[in-house]
Order: sequence, then C-alpha cells, then structure tokens
Amino acid sequence: MVFFGQSLKNSIAAMLLVLPLISNANPNHDAVHQHDNGHAPALETHGELHDTAEAASPKAKINEHISHHLQDAHEFVFFSDEESGEHYGFSLPVILVDNGLKVFSASEFNHGETVANVDGNYYKLFHGKIYKTDAAGTLTLDEHHHPTNEKPLDISITKNVVSLLLTSLIIFLLFTSLAKGYKKKGANSLPTGFNRVLEPLVLYVRDEIARPNIGEAKYKKFMPYLLTVFFLIWILNLLGLTPLGINVTGNIAVTVCLALFTFFITQFSANKEYWGHIFWMPGVPVPMKIVLAPIEVLGMFTKPFSLLIRLFANITAGHTVVMGLIALIYVAKQQLTTGGAIGTSLALTLFISIIELLVAFLQAFIFTMLSSLFIGMAVQEHEHHHDHDHAHGHDDHSVEDPEIPVI
Repeated sequence: MVFFGQSLKNSIAAMLLVLPLISNANPNHDAVHQHDNGHAPALETHGELHDTAEAASPKAKINEHISHHLQDAHEFVFFSDEESGEHYGFSLPVILVDNGLKVFSASEFNHGETVANVDGNYYKLFHGKIYKTDAAGTLTLDEHHHPTNEKPLDISITKNVVSLLLTSLIIFLLFTSLAKGYKKKGANSLPTGFNRVLEPLVLYVRDEIARPNIGEAKYKKFMPYLLTVFFLIWILNLLGLTPLGINVTGNIAVTVCLALFTFFITQFSANKEYWGHIFWMPGVPVPMKIVLAPIEVLGMFTKPFSLLIRLFANITAGHTVVMGLIALIYVAKQQLTTGGAIGTSLALTLFISIIELLVAFLQAFIFTMLSSLFIGMAVQEHEHHHDHDHAHGHDDHSVEDPEIPVI
C-alpha cells in the first residue's frame, strides 16, 4: 500500500498548497525564575513564559521553538500571540498514577504558568514533564539543572497518543472499506472510490516487499503486520507535515516500540536453521564457529537498532529543517523587506516539503522492506541439496556438460 502513482496527484497537490503554511506556533514554555536558597538550587516557577523569554535573542527563541515542536505535549497549540501571551488551541486529558488515579485537563497548568491542585496534590508542568511540588510550584534542581522532585507515573493522552489513535482509526476505516468492497463485488472486480488507491498499494507491498523477501510459501502469514506498520509510519509521517506538526515518528519511544515488534516477530518465527546459523555457523571450522557466535548474537540486536535510529533520525532532521526554514521569516526580516523574507522562506520551505513528502513514503517503505528482509532470513528454508551433491562427488558441472569447456 504505497503512496505512489498518478492516482494521487490531486491529493499531493492539495497537500503542497498547505505545506508552506506550516508554522506550528507553539509558544516557548521553558523559561523560569531561578532562586538560590543557599542549599540545593531551586526554581520558583510562576510561569514558563516571562521576561527572560522576552529578552532572549531571536536565535534562542527559534531554537526553543524547534525543540518544543519536536517534543510531545499535553495540549495542541495552533498559534500564540507573544505580545498578549495568549495561546490558541485545546488541552488534552492528563492521567497520573499517584496514590490513586488523578484525571484532569491540561488546562489546569495554563501552559505551565500555574500549578495544578488535584485532590490536595500539587503538580507542575516543566519542560513537558509533570513533577510533584508545593502550592508555590517550587522545583529543586541538581547540578545538571534537572528537577529532582518526585514524578508521578504519567499515562496521559498526549499529542502523540492522539495521533496514534487517529491514525489507527484511519487505517481501520480504509481497510474495512476495502474488505467490504471485495466481499460485495468479489476479489476480481475493479475497486471503486478511494479503494482504487489502496489496492495498488496493497499489491505493491505484497509483490515487491513480502514475496521477494519472505518467500511464496510463508509471506501471507506476515502480510497483516507489514501492511499495518507501513501504513502506520506513512500516515504518521504525513500528519507531521500538516499544520498540526505532530512529530510522532520522530519520538524515539515510538520507533523503539516499532523496532521491538519486528524483533520479536523475527525471533519467535525463526526456524532451527536460523538459530543454527547464529550459534553454530555451518560450513566453517570449529574455532571460527566460536568466534562468529557472539558476532551473530550481536547482529540480532543491531538490526532492530538500525531500524529505530534510521526512522527517528530522518524524521527528526526533516522537521528541524522545515522549522528552521520557516524561522527565516523572523531572522531575515531585519535584513530584508517583510515580503522578501516571507517569499524566500516559503520558497525554501516548499522545496524541502516536497522532499519531505518523498521521505515520508521512503521511510515507511524502508522500515517495511527491512522488516520483511529480517523476517525472511529467519523463516526461509535453506537449500542443501547442492552441498549434498558436492559432498558425494556429484558436481553439476561435469565434463559432459557441453557449456563447460574441458581443460
């Protein structure tokens, strides 16, 4: 199910029209008042937006803005007014486990400017994380300027969670519609509506990814996982290019989870030949078998590690570049006219956004391709008849073979 071909040209064109408008105007939430109490350093946080943030240089503001954009959050902020300090968006539910279940709205934090009082417990939002504190919102810092306050178990519905739920719903609706179409008209009938887009993508994953890498005999068993992981990554990547700016696949926890699924599916589906090649490599001297065994075991873990790092790094880099180019409007407006700054920024952002559309598909394709390759290496049966013939002196290329010259 690949986002490819002429059938999607209108959808891509519509996306390109809105990509230059991506601003993700999340406010700077991380500025605080710092006080020295003579013992452990502490913070009395009266708001994460204050005079220090206003005095920061444009470069510092942009770096903070990009850093905040790349992180998960407890609210959607569509844009902010720096002069008035108003933020426009909506808050998400906060769910904490702290001597019981604490459920409240993230609006209680007022974008980090106030302390949330829940059943007599005080919680403070600082750098996207929730800490227990007192009524004044005091945070004690260590030498690395990290809060040492107790953190409750946070299982909140954040931006990333909302995006995952939304993407799951989209995938469910798309494939339910496709399945109903096949059930109603038959598998050999032409699809209608958006199913005309889905069917070529399903066939592409089946014929170009699953079959060549896993094999004709066993590929069907893994098709549900491969289709799910491909569409999940692809749609999440596309959501990250919308004005919502949700950086889900740029979250290391998400990519680790996806890579672990591939890892466990590979290991639990592996046959005895796969384990034999890892722990006792056939066809090599015994001393080399002992040397190769730990290398092969290490390779079991480096494969999923490469999956998670590749997806995380590429998506994070793409978001950083797009946000940086948009920031040219604010950096260059003093050297250029306002129109020139906006035109330059939007032209560069449009160019990078087109590349990001390709990267969004390419990363989903690569993750799915490598997953199928790793699974195929674990489940395929290796042919031994050729080696068996050689062991008994039966060489396929005998002197009677007319294509092999006799020397």
